Amino acid sequence: MVSKKWVLIGFIMMIGLLSACSSNSAGQALTVAEIQNHMEQKVDFSGVQLRDEGELRKWYGIEPEILEGFVLYTATSNVKADELAILKVKDIRDIAGVMEQIEQRIQAQTVKFKDYRPEEYYLIEKHVLKSKGQFVFFAVSKEADGMEAAYDAAYSY
Repeated sequence: MVSKKWVLIGFIMMIGLLSACSSNSAGQALTVAEIQNHMEQKVDFSGVQLRDEGELRKWYGIEPEILEGFVLYTATSNVKADELAILKVKDIRDIAGVMEQIEQRIQAQTVKFKDYRPEEYYLIEKHVLKSKGQFVFFAVSKEADGMEAAYDAAYSY
């Protein structure tokens, strides 16, 4: 007769094996650059400019050191609200903090555009912010739905 101890050890080993298999599922080995390349083929990026670590820190308060990679686009004009951010965290426990920082950016942009540019404020209100695995996706644009669809398609390769 098999003891409960061995059944428990076998169960723990099976969970470990299943976890190892699931860690290789879609999105885990995916890079930000791969998602960016896929999106550039599907979405019009005119009117936005690629930004660097300085802008990531300044506008989002996110330290690049916690990220495995990121891409950030913002409008070329300060009278437009368009933004796209795709961030891959090194540690999944940082997802909540990153999303909170983006929420603060959304609030700042809401204050900036609400009375000044109602059409841009509308885009901010209709933003897309979500996380999946190690990734955080954020979009403010007339094309936000298309950006989200392209992101989802790239993520599920």
